[in-house]
Order: sequence, then C-alpha cells, then structure tokens
Amino acid sequence: MTLKIYNVMTRQKQEFVPLTPGAVKMYACGITVSADAHIGHAYQSVVFDVITRYFAYLGYNVKYVRNYTDVDDKIIANANKIGENPITFAERYMAKTDAEMDALGNNRPTVMARATQCIDDIIAFVQKLIDSGHAYVSEFGDVYFKLSSFPDYGKLSHIQTNKNEIGVRKDIEPGKLDEADFALWKSAKPDEIYWESPWGHGRPGWHIECSAMNMKYLGEQIDIHGGGRDLVFPHHENEIAQTESVTGKTFANYWVHCGLVKVNGQKMSKSLNNGILLQDVLAQYDADVIRFALLNNMYSNDIDITDTFFPNAMRHVYKMYSVINTARARDYADANADKTATMTQQITDEFRAAMDDNFNTYGVIVAAFKWFDFVSAELAKKHTEYDLAAIVNKIVELFGVLNILQRDAAQYIADARQRVLTQNNISADEIQAKIDARAAAKAARDYATADAIRGELMARGIALMDSPNGTTWDIAM
Repeated sequence: MTLKIYNVMTRQKQEFVPLTPGAVKMYACGITVSADAHIGHAYQSVVFDVITRYFAYLGYNVKYVRNYTDVDDKIIANANKIGENPITFAERYMAKTDAEMDALGNNRPTVMARATQCIDDIIAFVQKLIDSGHAYVSEFGDVYFKLSSFPDYGKLSHIQTNKNEIGVRKDIEPGKLDEADFALWKSAKPDEIYWESPWGHGRPGWHIECSAMNMKYLGEQIDIHGGGRDLVFPHHENEIAQTESVTGKTFANYWVHCGLVKVNGQKMSKSLNNGILLQDVLAQYDADVIRFALLNNMYSNDIDITDTFFPNAMRHVYKMYSVINTARARDYADANADKTATMTQQITDEFRAAMDDNFNTYGVIVAAFKWFDFVSAELAKKHTEYDLAAIVNKIVELFGVLNILQRDAAQYIADARQRVLTQNNISADEIQAKIDARAAAKAARDYATADAIRGELMARGIALMDSPNGTTWDIAM
C-alpha cells in the first residue's frame, strides 16, 4: 500500500516520498492566543494529530512542530483592555488551550513553538532578506518584504491579483515601495511591547514568525506544511516567498489544508455571534464523541455543526463501545482461528486503504459501521465461528490512530450513562422506581399509565427494554 496526499500546491494527490527515508518533518500553523480556543481550532488540531499518529503507525519518526502566535495586534489590544501585560495575557491563554487540547485527546507536538521565544531567529531571518535584496527598511523603522523580488509569488494560492498590481500607481501606505509589500518587522507604537532590533524598537510581523520557527526547529526544507484553508492566502503564500528567498530551495513538499467550521450553514464568526468555544463542547461531550464528530468527514471539507452534529456522534460511539463490551464478555473456545484471522486482516486492509487515500478518516468510519454491524450480527447468533473479541480488539487497535475507542468499554458505558443522568437530573434509583411503578401499572392492566411512564423516561434520555426476564434501561440513543 502507498500513502497518497492531496497536495494543495499541485492540486492533485501525490505519493508521499519523505525528504529523509523513515522520517517526517511537519509544521502546522497553530493558534493566535488572543482569546479562548474555539471548535475550529479543535478541528484543525485533531486533523494534524491524527496525521502524525498515522505516520507513527506506519513506522515513521515524526517531528511535528506547531506554533503559538503569542504577540500580535489582537493580543496587545485585548491585554490592554484589561490592563494585563501582553506576554502574561498570552501565556494564560496558552496554558488554558494546552489543557483543553489535552482533554480533547491530542498528543503534544514534538515542539510547541512560540514566536516570542524566537525573536533572535526572526531578526536574523529578516536581516538575511534585507542583505539579499528581498526586503527593505522604511524611514519609520518598519521592514517590508519586496514582493517584486519573488517572481513565483502566488504559486500556492493561484491568486495573481497582488502580483499583477505590483508597480501600478495608486495610493501606497507610507513607508512601502509598493502596496503589495508586506511587513516583516513592525516599528513599536508608543507604550507597546517591543524588542530591540537593528532597525529600532519593534516586533515581528505574523508571516515571518512561522518562517523563522520552521527554519529553527525543522531546517530549510520540510515534508508537510499544514493549516486551515483560510491560511493559504496570504499567510502561507508569504511564508513561501520569505523562506524560499532565503534558501533558494522548495520550502515544503506537501501543503495540507483542512476545511473550516460552519454553524447551521453559516461561517462561524464574531459578527454572527455563533462561535462555539472548545471549553463549552468539552463540558458537554467527551473526547471520543468530539473526535468522532470532527473526523467523520474528509479533512479538506468544511464541517457544519448543527443541533444533531454531536448527539449523532455520541450515539454512534456509545453503540460501538457497547458492542465492544458485549463481544469481550463472550467465550470463543470453539472459534475458527483462520476465519477470525481473515476477518481481522480484511479490517486492517480496509483501514489502510482509507488512510492511505489522503488520510481519509471518513472512509475509516464508514468501514467501521460495517465492521460493527458484522460483529453485532454474529453476537445475535447462538453460535459464531469467529472470535469476536479478537475482531473488536483489532478495531480498537486501529482506532488508536484516531484516538477513539481507547477507553475501557465498561467504564465508558458507565460514565456515559452517568453523564446523561446528570444532564437530565435523574438517578438510577429513580429510574428503577419508575420501572417498578410501570410494572405495577401493567399488572393492573393500566396500560395508559405504563405508557406514560415509558414516555416520561424517554423524554429524559432513558430507554426501557422489555424482555421475558424483566425490564432493563439504557440511555436513549
């Protein structure tokens, strides 16, 4: 099997060939910590977490760098509003975001880079651009990238507007030679945080931060550069211009971008007041459910969060854990080892085929529905030729790449039940009392009361199951 990745640069799927055999160098743009992390940040972070896990599954040594932009206009403005030092402000939000990403089930990147810890590297990078004629210092102490010096600008986004307008006479921002030029270093405003530089007091521009951090931690060339689709232009386009102007080499061999988040069909934005904070989602749903919901989608596509988005994922995850728990409880002394091995190999092959096709987690989940349907059907039989515990264990092993279904199944079921009971303000004892009252009503042929009790419990998230051995309950899915 061969891993193929959709490369935004070439607009096609390409076989993955690493710069160094057996190793992967990957950088993904992270969060500007000017406020709480939202579900869009979670989506992107989970996507690249899974990509790193899959490379590790394939046996690669992965060096994954993800950054925090911990100084920029928004951070300074928001910190000033509450009278807090911008660095302290950023550190507070970084710590909070780290904790939330941990709760989401993400592995920590190999390096969590911070712009403010790379100021010397950024200054050195800017100086190289100046020395090579790709940047210039304005009369105000700002440093700009000279876009006309990089003829390939626009090759990632295929946006040519800025390039075509270079040199066209129009109103130009003071200090710039051309309106299309972008800032590498910004001179400090009064009472604003700054660092010393050869060009005076100032701070780095956004785009140069990522180029410098890439160079510091991963070198002149990397295998994969990732981020959200909204970063293709201008951020990633500018990164390419900066980095390749210094190195003269291809910056990244594969550009991978994930989709954006919509809420009820609309773009998530402050102006629409429809933002969803990660902390609020984590308060309501466990990491398995959130990851399942986000990964039940091709990563390059947008996701649309509706009222059923997370509840549907919760239902699927709960049912999968229930099947796992039941399958592991059975005895398979008479199981056919060859048939079981054939089935587990088929599952592995289908998993690999999906993931090798551009990290298609949606394809994995679609296949998983089929695998669990098979196990459920076999469990319903009085006798099965398969070791169903071995089969679900294989599924769990493969789902480790998604970091879903890794909890103890029995404990997960108990926790999920308790979560629903708490959310619906009902206890197990109260449910049993209502089951007993319903049984008494049925014995008295008061079926209206019995039905009313069932309906009341269903409205509170509890489903009743009648059998010859009595009535049991479960959370309604």
